[in-house]
Amino acid sequence: MPKTRQKAVATLQIDNERVRVTQWSFAPGAQTGWHKHQMDYVVVPELQGTLLLETSAGESTSALNAGVSYYRTAGVEHNVINANSFAFSFVEIELKGINNEP
Repeated sequence: MPKTRQKAVATLQIDNERVRVTQWSFAPGAQTGWHKHQMDYVVVPELQGTLLLETSAGESTSALNAGVSYYRTAGVEHNVINANSFAFSFVEIELKGINNEP
Protein backbone atom coordinates (compact mmCIF):
# COMPACT_ATOMS: atom_id res chain seq x y z
CA MET A 1 0.00 0.00 0.00
CA PRO A 2 1.43 3.45 -0.94
CA LYS A 3 2.58 5.67 1.90
CA THR A 4 0.50 8.73 2.73
CA ARG A 5 2.74 11.75 2.43
CA GLN A 6 2.27 15.49 2.60
CA LYS A 7 2.16 17.18 -0.80
CA ALA A 8 4.99 19.48 -1.88
CA VAL A 9 3.92 23.05 -2.60
CA ALA A 10 4.25 24.21 -6.22
CA THR A 11 4.47 27.99 -6.67
CA LEU A 12 4.17 29.09 -10.29
CA GLN A 13 6.55 32.00 -10.92
CA ILE A 14 6.44 32.39 -14.73
CA ASP A 15 4.22 30.82 -17.40
CA ASN A 16 4.51 32.27 -20.88
CA GLU A 17 4.87 31.01 -24.46
CA ARG A 18 8.54 30.01 -23.91
CA VAL A 19 8.91 28.70 -20.33
CA ARG A 20 7.09 27.62 -17.18
CA VAL A 21 9.03 28.26 -13.95
CA THR A 22 7.84 26.63 -10.74
CA GLN A 23 9.38 26.64 -7.28
CA TRP A 24 8.82 23.35 -5.47
CA SER A 25 8.93 23.48 -1.65
CA PHE A 26 8.99 20.24 0.34
CA ALA A 27 8.49 19.68 4.06
CA PRO A 28 10.50 16.69 5.31
CA GLY A 29 9.00 13.58 3.68
CA ALA A 30 6.71 15.56 1.33
CA GLN A 31 6.18 14.43 -2.29
CA THR A 32 5.23 15.81 -5.68
CA GLY A 33 2.95 12.88 -6.46
CA TRP A 34 3.36 10.70 -9.56
CA HIS A 35 3.62 12.75 -12.74
CA LYS A 36 4.99 12.59 -16.29
CA HIS A 37 6.96 15.51 -17.70
CA GLN A 38 5.47 16.73 -20.96
CA MET A 39 8.35 19.14 -21.63
CA ASP A 40 12.14 19.14 -21.38
CA TYR A 41 13.14 20.75 -18.09
CA VAL A 42 15.96 22.09 -15.93
CA VAL A 43 16.04 21.80 -12.13
CA VAL A 44 18.00 24.29 -10.00
CA PRO A 45 18.31 23.09 -6.37
CA GLU A 46 18.15 25.89 -3.81
CA LEU A 47 19.73 23.79 -1.05
CA GLN A 48 22.03 20.82 -0.65
CA GLY A 49 20.15 17.62 0.10
CA THR A 50 18.84 14.28 -1.07
CA LEU A 51 15.67 13.42 -2.96
CA LEU A 52 14.09 9.98 -3.19
CA LEU A 53 12.82 9.15 -6.67
CA GLU A 54 10.11 6.55 -7.21
CA THR A 55 9.94 5.29 -10.79
CA SER A 56 8.44 2.28 -12.55
CA ALA A 57 11.94 0.71 -12.30
CA GLY A 58 12.05 1.16 -8.51
CA GLU A 59 13.47 3.66 -6.04
CA SER A 60 16.72 5.61 -6.17
CA THR A 61 18.18 8.62 -4.40
CA SER A 62 19.68 11.72 -5.90
CA ALA A 63 22.11 13.95 -3.99
CA LEU A 64 21.71 17.58 -5.05
CA ASN A 65 23.93 20.61 -4.45
CA ALA A 66 22.64 24.16 -4.17
CA GLY A 67 22.87 25.98 -7.48
CA VAL A 68 24.07 22.93 -9.45
CA SER A 69 21.46 22.50 -12.19
CA TYR A 70 20.53 19.41 -14.18
CA TYR A 71 18.55 18.83 -17.39
CA ARG A 72 16.07 16.10 -18.33
CA THR A 73 14.08 15.44 -21.50
CA ALA A 74 10.32 15.12 -21.73
CA GLY A 75 8.82 11.76 -20.84
CA VAL A 76 10.32 11.31 -17.35
CA GLU A 77 7.69 9.76 -15.08
CA HIS A 78 8.25 9.68 -11.33
CA ASN A 79 7.33 10.73 -7.80
CA VAL A 80 9.85 13.00 -6.06
CA ILE A 81 10.13 12.84 -2.26
CA ASN A 82 12.16 14.95 0.17
CA ALA A 83 14.41 12.41 1.90
CA ASN A 84 15.91 15.04 4.22
CA SER A 85 15.03 15.80 7.84
CA PHE A 86 14.71 19.46 6.79
CA ALA A 87 12.66 21.46 4.30
CA PHE A 88 14.00 21.34 0.73
CA SER A 89 13.27 23.33 -2.41
CA PHE A 90 14.20 23.62 -6.05
CA VAL A 91 13.19 25.66 -9.09
CA GLU A 92 11.97 23.74 -12.13
CA ILE A 93 12.19 25.43 -15.55
CA GLU A 94 10.10 23.71 -18.24
CA LEU A 95 11.05 24.55 -21.83
CA LYS A 96 8.11 25.04 -24.18
CA GLY A 97 8.20 24.58 -27.93
CA ILE A 98 11.37 22.43 -28.07
CA ASN A 99 9.95 19.21 -29.50
CA ASN A 100 7.44 19.24 -26.65
CA GLU A 101 3.77 19.73 -26.09
CA PRO A 102 3.25 23.33 -24.87
